[in-house]
Amino acid sequence: MININNLNKEFESRVRLGIMSVLMVNDWVDFTEMKNLLEVTDGNLASHSTALEKSKYIEVKKEFVGKKPKTSYRVTQNGRKAFAEHLAGLEKLLGN
Repeated sequence: MININNLNKEFESRVRLGIMSVLMVNDWVDFTEMKNLLEVTDGNLASHSTALEKSKYIEVKKEFVGKKPKTSYRVTQNGRKAFAEHLAGLEKLLGN
């Protein structure tokens, strides 16, 4: 029997999966770097990062560097735990 109940719906999007994957191995990643790594549009990254922020899986920091706005992301402890559980669920699914 295949159990898909261990998978987290918040990570079903390929963009959200990419954001979490990048943040699991990096501390803070800024908007431009994330956008380039994932090859997504500004709007796509903004909407998916907002969804992950609302779920409290990532933290968003907005600041000015000189006169330019800068947005950066990092994974929260809650997000790290949820994503690790999601990956474990995927591994179990693939192992069946």
